[in-house]
Amino acid sequence: MLKSRRQRLLPFFETHDLDLLLIEHPVNLRYLSGFSGSEGALLLSPERGWFLCDSRYTVQAAQEVGDLCVIEQAQRQEGVAELVRQAGGCRLGFEASHTTVSNHQGLAARLPGVTLVGLGPELDAVRICKDASELGLLEQVAGLASASLESVLPLLQPGVREDEFALKLEFEMRRRGADGRGFDFIVASGVRGAMPHGRASDKAIQVGELVTIDFGAVQNGYHSDETVTVAVRTIDERQQRIYQAVLEAHDRAIAAVKPGISCRELDAQARDHIKEQGFGDYFGHGLGHGLGLDVHEKPVVSPRSEAVLEEGMVITIEPGIYIPGFGGVRIEDTVAVTADGCRLLTKVSKQLVIM
Repeated sequence: MLKSRRQRLLPFFETHDLDLLLIEHPVNLRYLSGFSGSEGALLLSPERGWFLCDSRYTVQAAQEVGDLCVIEQAQRQEGVAELVRQAGGCRLGFEASHTTVSNHQGLAARLPGVTLVGLGPELDAVRICKDASELGLLEQVAGLASASLESVLPLLQPGVREDEFALKLEFEMRRRGADGRGFDFIVASGVRGAMPHGRASDKAIQVGELVTIDFGAVQNGYHSDETVTVAVRTIDERQQRIYQAVLEAHDRAIAAVKPGISCRELDAQARDHIKEQGFGDYFGHGLGHGLGLDVHEKPVVSPRSEAVLEEGMVITIEPGIYIPGFGGVRIEDTVAVTADGCRLLTKVSKQLVIM
């Protein structure tokens, strides 16, 4: 499986006339080598590969990186440079999107005469379509997170602080086997719901408020992402109208997901409906994003996106309405694109819940 993933990089060698390719970004390292540690380097030629790490990770790498030559090296850049010199490479590709200026300068200084060729986001895009193993892991972590929220949601009562609820949710995820939270949870109640990224605060939840909960777990490196908005005890007519507009936009977009649809067109399915309901000025972000070993991956689902959906992509659908001084609603599911549509990975019902 890992070897087949690395074979997806072969076109880069030809397109950019590369002799070698250097991978150091932890997410790409895990995808291409299986290594789950925080620091290492993968050097690839079209025919073979070497994995470099320091003594902290030698045993771990030997266990996780089965079909690559593992080399212990105290100074990673010097180790990479020595391997490049031994291999006789003249053109070395690197991850331009993840390499600092200082690291680039250090590598260039160690490799006079070697041309460093920066590869941009197209390198990360090799992860854009998930294989069967990845889809299984994504469905597993999504189910774990959904079940965790359903378990603790009855605790969301008047007087409970947003951060208290977030902590209970994180504990429940860990109790069910998550390695941790996928990101800082958003728990935004009342007027704070107008902040799309309103991380949980010490505000106490009140009767009559809408509460937006954006949450996710991470397990085996893979992330989940889901958002629900619930009402506390009561809901007024305006809140109901906003919720219904977002829910209908969410449902229309999910019904439109299929291979071949552009991400721009998919975004319009939800955005146009929200505009028709009179709330177009209050939906400012894109409809969704890819999900996998990173919380935010390609493709981007937005009015500016050039991407087209393909079978195996995993994306979020998360329309929202955010009205300053009033509050907001966001509803989000994660879906896997199938041959003829999509499959929901997240499991919490998106029908309005009044706690």
